[in-house]
Amino acid sequence: MKKFARALAISAVVSLAAPVIAQAANPMVGGAPMYATKNIVENAVNSKDHTTLVAAVKAAGLVKTLQSPGPFTVFAPVNKAFDALPKGTVETLLKPENKKMLTKILTCHVVSTKALSGAIKKMIADDGGAHIVKTVGGCKFTVMQKKGKIQIKDEKGGVATVTIADVKQSNGVIHVIDKVLLPAS
Repeated sequence: MKKFARALAISAVVSLAAPVIAQAANPMVGGAPMYATKNIVENAVNSKDHTTLVAAVKAAGLVKTLQSPGPFTVFAPVNKAFDALPKGTVETLLKPENKKMLTKILTCHVVSTKALSGAIKKMIADDGGAHIVKTVGGCKFTVMQKKGKIQIKDEKGGVATVTIADVKQSNGVIHVIDKVLLPAS
């Protein structure tokens, strides 16, 4: 009986520790734990740094897409990145009549594969310092590396830096970025 009780106690400790161990491999984002067992939307809604992005995803009708199996790589701009856009831009994009443009911008932050930072850095190195990435939205961005950080140059010449890499999701990966990526038009 003692052996059974001890085995039960050990199994309870292991069960309780499993989510903590799974979480340990993922960085915190926006003050919230990110769980590799949850999808992109389930995790993003908990980040206080991504409330604008979440509102935009909802307004564009992309929630179901980003909850699907994927895999996706999402370059997720923080609220400050949206705040840096010209005054009134976000408010204008969130209006129903601008859904098409909002969808275009958001899907230009998504690649239809799971690309961890190590793989991205290898592609950059293999391509001689820069790699062209085609997004779900049809944008072609240049991915490069500067001082060990991954950077993405959008079609308008703006450059975003990955500030938190490799936030694993059940349907892909998120890389947090400091700028909104914009399509050429």
